[in-house]
Amino acid sequence: MVATPERAGRQRLIGGPGILLVWLYGVMVVGAVSRSVYQIATEFDRAPLAYTLSALAGVVYGFITCTLVRGGETARKAALVCCAAELVGVLAVGTWTLVEPSAFPDATVWSDFGMGYLFIPVLLPLSALYWLRRARTA
Repeated sequence: MVATPERAGRQRLIGGPGILLVWLYGVMVVGAVSRSVYQIATEFDRAPLAYTLSALAGVVYGFITCTLVRGGETARKAALVCCAAELVGVLAVGTWTLVEPSAFPDATVWSDFGMGYLFIPVLLPLSALYWLRRARTA
């Protein structure tokens, strides 16, 4: 099979450490979406902001996973923007939960910078941003 430029771009994003990123983002999709769906369905009135933010995190993780798998320069740029937005969200929500804990009667995926998820929510976008910038120069 002949490698087209588009196929080569796809291989760049999910090759090597990119495979680990796809796997980790996939795990975070499952964790964030399943958690938020359950919490929204059973106890939404308890902490609507926290559960909505967890659902948003799941959607962000899903989009990044899809763009990494898709590959190509357009997908790389979209993932880069989304990872930067994810990092801003993690830092903002993490800071908010420390400064005003009463606003979050229950934790979100991004609470305390992702402490409930072993800090993966703050480390993952940093790693992805590094990988995506490196993939551009490769």
